[in-house]
Amino acid sequence: MTLREFGRSITNTVYRQVGRANGHLQSNRSLPVDVLESDTAYLVVFDAPGTDPDDIEVRYLSGSVKIRIERYREFRDRYDVRFPGRGLQLEGEADLPADAVVDPDAGAARLTEHGTLRIEIPKDETLAEDDETDTERAVADHDHAAHAESIEPGEVTVDD
Repeated sequence: MTLREFGRSITNTVYRQVGRANGHLQSNRSLPVDVLESDTAYLVVFDAPGTDPDDIEVRYLSGSVKIRIERYREFRDRYDVRFPGRGLQLEGEADLPADAVVDPDAGAARLTEHGTLRIEIPKDETLAEDDETDTERAVADHDHAAHAESIEPGEVTVDD
């Protein structure tokens, strides 16, 4: 083995280790998220570049929007992966305000061509109009019923 080959071998090993560490860090860190509110809905925005709609699972669980992304790395002809730094399994979570009353069944998730995942969850106007006692009971019932509401993979649409 020549000195040049030895140096190249060390460089490749360092790149692989740094890339693995970076990918591991991404996989264990929650995705950045913004939560916005209008008069009629909440909008939860995640950055998910390099993702296809079929790779995304969106769930609403007890006042929290949770996503899981399983990305795939494309293979390129005549190229080797030198620095595999992108996490392939990513997760994110966003809590809605404690007083949020929403209808997760009417929620919709859209992925833009630039990799921004936008999840819109309408406010539940029927519960907001009830008196306080009925609202507390309805929120508890609705929260229990919505505990496992989800937008399954393939139900995420793509905006052009």
